[in-house]
Amino acid sequence: MRRISARELATLLEDAAPRLIDVREPWEFEVCHIPGSVNVPMGEVPGELAQFEHEGDTVVICHHGIRSANVIRFLEQQGVDSLLNLDGGVDAWARDVDPAMPVY
Repeated sequence: MRRISARELATLLEDAAPRLIDVREPWEFEVCHIPGSVNVPMGEVPGELAQFEHEGDTVVICHHGIRSANVIRFLEQQGVDSLLNLDGGVDAWARDVDPAMPVY
C-alpha cells in the first residue's frame, strides 16, 4: 500500500491535483476536513466505486489512517489502483500542516 505523510500531501497539493476522498462519517467531516476533499463514508464505498476511479492519484483519508487503509485494501481487491493512504489521517494534517484545524 502506498502511503503519504501530511507534509508530503501538502507539498503535492501545491503542484498537482490528486483526488482527496475522506471516508469518515459525515459528522466527522463536518468537524474538520482537508479543503477539496469529498466525503464518501466507509460504509458507502462499495456502492461508490466510480468515485475512486480517477486518472491520477487518489488520496484516501480518515481520522488516523486505519479506516482509509482498510478501504484501500478493499478497493485494490476491486481493481482500483493509484491509491495513497494519508498516514495519520486528518489528525496528522492538523498537527503537521494546519494547526488551526479543529481536532476531535
